[in-house]
Amino acid sequence: MGIFMPYLFLLFLLPFSLFLIQFFHRGASNAPKNLPPGTKGWPIIGENVDLSLLGFSKFVRDRMEKYSPDVFRTSLLGENVAVLCGPQGNKTIFTNDGKLVTRWLPLSVRKILLPDFDLNSSHKEGIDLFRNFQYDLLKPEALRQYVPVMDAMASAHLCDGWKPHQSVKAQPLINKYTFELACRLLVNITDPGRLQKILGSFAPMMQGIMSLPVDLPWTAFGRGCKGAKMVKGEVKKIVEARKEVMMREGGGEGERDILSKFLEWKDEEGKCVSVNKIANVIVGLMMANYDSTASAINTVVFFLAEFPHVYAEVLKEQMAIAKSKVPGENITWEDVEKMKYSWNVVRESLRLVPPAAGSFKEAMTDISFAGFTIPKGMMIFWTMYSSHKNPEYFPEPEKFDPSRFEGSGPAPYTFVPFGGGARMCPGRVYAKLAILVLMHNLVTKFRFERAIPHEKMLEHFSTDPSHGLHLHLYPH
Repeated sequence: MGIFMPYLFLLFLLPFSLFLIQFFHRGASNAPKNLPPGTKGWPIIGENVDLSLLGFSKFVRDRMEKYSPDVFRTSLLGENVAVLCGPQGNKTIFTNDGKLVTRWLPLSVRKILLPDFDLNSSHKEGIDLFRNFQYDLLKPEALRQYVPVMDAMASAHLCDGWKPHQSVKAQPLINKYTFELACRLLVNITDPGRLQKILGSFAPMMQGIMSLPVDLPWTAFGRGCKGAKMVKGEVKKIVEARKEVMMREGGGEGERDILSKFLEWKDEEGKCVSVNKIANVIVGLMMANYDSTASAINTVVFFLAEFPHVYAEVLKEQMAIAKSKVPGENITWEDVEKMKYSWNVVRESLRLVPPAAGSFKEAMTDISFAGFTIPKGMMIFWTMYSSHKNPEYFPEPEKFDPSRFEGSGPAPYTFVPFGGGARMCPGRVYAKLAILVLMHNLVTKFRFERAIPHEKMLEHFSTDPSHGLHLHLYPH
């Protein structure tokens, strides 16, 4: 509930007249007709408390039933938002990026992640730079060389953090592993003390990103800004040190990792990107890995522990790969490509519990959708929760069934854990590798079961196991 304290604080401290002005001004007579049905909830806090109490899946499903299965209106993070639903909503957003809709980030995200860009005019520069880095550095041909590194790190992580124990609290261990993996691949940080220092500020930074942007010391946003400042300060030192080495050695044939490629990046004018902006992008990539990738792995492990027959099939597939290797040999890109059933298990896990709720867009013009009008400038939110459990496309939608993804798989625009279209998540290949490599190491070393049988996955802007995913371990 910490992230919602700023809403309650403002609700009771701001003058009542301000509420009235803000609340009724937006409903003035010149507002577009035929807006999508819905409610703005409470002044200032909108429907954020409802979302916190219900979770995204129920929040979206309830409003689709109450207002419209195609689109509804709400208020989240201080913004009036239209939520486009179902495959048609997904298709409209994915195929019209740059035409009808454009990228948009909540102010809290922009201020914490992109402070070196002009937030008063346009933040598109920051988003474009961030995504361009990702597309270039996270494409398959760039990532395949890192599979053996991922394998070695996963094996070491399980031997050090899991093997000595009969039971573990898996969530913090998985989060720590995915964070350390990102740090190793992005900036080659391996020092445990430095890793722990950065990781300690990540949790408050993540909480601040999806909060009301009230910069006071006791608010989630205030703590997030403080955490982000520390994290970026450490990353900036690493970038500056590497830059000095590269300048001293003339770029040359020194260490060739992702950070070295960052430092060679040029903007549209042919100038080197500043150290501050590189640090911002690296922290953004760390954040995505710490949040989305870790959430996805937690979800996969959660379901593997719940369904022994699924675990048995995954183990069979993974042991065949393990037996094809000589002792001490790491798995490769080609080995990951053989993990067909395991990947179907991952996809079914992401269908039932997506690692993130969705993303925000902004209407570039008035948009007609499902008989309603979304006015220019209004925020749009697309969410996988509107299609992933639709029984029309996924029979018995609450049932865990990896066979859904055999053959041609789900209908277009129904299964969208990584988005779609030209703006599909550039980190999807990295996420696939990180999940499957750890999955391979985990199931070939342990059988496991949940210590809290009725534990749930909490669905908010990201997903987490309600009690930290305690597991009993049984080594093979």
